[in-house]
Amino acid sequence: MNPNQISIKIRIAQEADAPALLDIYRPYILHTAITFEYEVPSISDFESRIKKISSRYPYLVAEENDKIIGYAYASSFKERAAYDWTVETSIYIDERKKSVGAGTALYQNLEERLKLQNVTNLCACIAYPNPQSIAFHEKFGYKTVAHFHQCGYKFNTWHDMIWMEKFIGAHISHPNNFIPSNQIKSL
Repeated sequence: MNPNQISIKIRIAQEADAPALLDIYRPYILHTAITFEYEVPSISDFESRIKKISSRYPYLVAEENDKIIGYAYASSFKERAAYDWTVETSIYIDERKKSVGAGTALYQNLEERLKLQNVTNLCACIAYPNPQSIAFHEKFGYKTVAHFHQCGYKFNTWHDMIWMEKFIGAHISHPNNFIPSNQIKSL
């Protein structure tokens, strides 16, 4: 193993991880337009988000030496049953731990789990411009499919947004039923 390479462990997020995840997410809210969220959620609100998302989709954390350095999850693309095979993916990495492989490890694990759930389509909503996130998603095979102009307003500025997508399964006439993540055996 390369001495400069760190060892990253991926595991399922727990509600008790909310403070650590919020510490990672907070700077994105307060200092960037990467998220269009304005207010930092409370720990209890973040716990509720983890619980709600985890009931249907993978919510993962990346750890280095037992310290959470990033997280990724899938969530509902739309609420209608016809969209069961399509998810929105999200990822946040500790700003001090970018480019150490946590994002790659998280997205690889997330995709493996989503395939077990019979998910076919992955979608990512990205504030534009955001060359780092776009390049990261392109590395995973995502393609830009939509560009919305001046649709998000934050920090007294209008921001664009793009949607990127990736197919991880075949679009067959009778797809297997979507399986909620809490019914999938651990990887």
